Amino acid sequence: MTILHQRLEALIPAWREDVRTLAKGHGDVKLMDATIGKAIGGMRGLKALVCDTSYLDPMEGIRFRGMTIPETRAALPTPADGGEAYPSGLWYVLLTGEVPTAEQVDALEALLAEASRTVPDHVWATINALPKDAHPMTQFVAAITAMQTGSQFAKRYDEGMAKEDYWKPMLDDAITLLGRLPRVAAYIYRRSFKGDTTPPTPSPDLDWGANFAYMMGVEDTQYRNLMRLYMIIHSDHEGGNVSAHTSHLVGSALSDVYYSLAAGICGLAGPLHGLANQECLKWVMDLMEHFGGTPTKEQITEYAWETLNSGRVIPGYGHAVLRQTDPRYTAQREYALEHCPDDPVVKTVARLYETIPDILREQGKAKNPWPNVDAHSGALQQHYGVTETTFYTVLFGVSRAMGITAQLVWDRAVGMSLERPKSLTIAMLKDAAGIG
Repeated sequence: MTILHQRLEALIPAWREDVRTLAKGHGDVKLMDATIGKAIGGMRGLKALVCDTSYLDPMEGIRFRGMTIPETRAALPTPADGGEAYPSGLWYVLLTGEVPTAEQVDALEALLAEASRTVPDHVWATINALPKDAHPMTQFVAAITAMQTGSQFAKRYDEGMAKEDYWKPMLDDAITLLGRLPRVAAYIYRRSFKGDTTPPTPSPDLDWGANFAYMMGVEDTQYRNLMRLYMIIHSDHEGGNVSAHTSHLVGSALSDVYYSLAAGICGLAGPLHGLANQECLKWVMDLMEHFGGTPTKEQITEYAWETLNSGRVIPGYGHAVLRQTDPRYTAQREYALEHCPDDPVVKTVARLYETIPDILREQGKAKNPWPNVDAHSGALQQHYGVTETTFYTVLFGVSRAMGITAQLVWDRAVGMSLERPKSLTIAMLKDAAGIG
């Protein structure tokens, strides 16, 4: 039994009791009323999901089990030589609600490292069966699905197990899958863009986040620190975003971690979700090409108004929930100012931050004129030579797997139900509105 199994074994009974008490004794308490606008508008803002791993506050941004991003980065164990915190430490937080000790992180790292070394041969064969120019996300989803053949949850379910034990093989699968994802993703990167045909070998001396950077083959060792930061800030964003909600929905049918994550990653591939970071960088690079380098504030203003007046949006600005600058953007900005302030793309992103919010306020349409996480991430990847923008969503996917797998384990631990909302026809909505 792993350290996570032991700790969750102690925590879960109290969690289950809370859920049972709420469901049986307070199930009629209203959270909010659904409206026609909510039904037609994608249920945006409708309070109808339960997620304990994180909460998105409109003003403070994401809170991981109650901790803001700055609090999380300060609390988690870090490498002996300094630098950014271990992402695996955050996964421990998401799973348990407790900040791990250095010894607990070491134990978790050992589990993830073992999984990374044991990727089945048929997973590499599945990737290699696809064309090298297949989109990296296509290869990524195929690889995740191929790993399902080893699902302990599927095996134990077929054998018959008590509902109270569902979380245990779900956690086993989550550890295995999460440990393997960086190696699989790194191979997709090397295969697609560097011509490699041999899966990379993880370093025994590096942690889960740094090993991802190492296996990608990026020469600048500082990129390992960026990868640790990237994995932390992209890991979880409560339960309503497309990838998390999709994985939760599929998992509610008792599909295992592999099927559930693969479905969520398919959602992440969309331009209104994970693909947004690619769209942001494209707009920045087009801006720089248009003016032949880092633009002035006046040039940015001119280009931004051209974009808005043509009916398009400025990618990377605004958010469905946030009403302040995304703390994930701020974390990347602070990193950039410390490590690469003179990079032309980084300078352009910084200048956009000084210019775009005022333009959006003047336009008057945006509820939130501030940058989100996607406004900065591409610039930092470019700085370290990871210029292949179609791979950026895979980076996002490896990180988001931490939040999704933690949510799936929690769902099975407290016995969350099959998700099955009721649909209405347009005729019914017209009747309800009195316009039928």
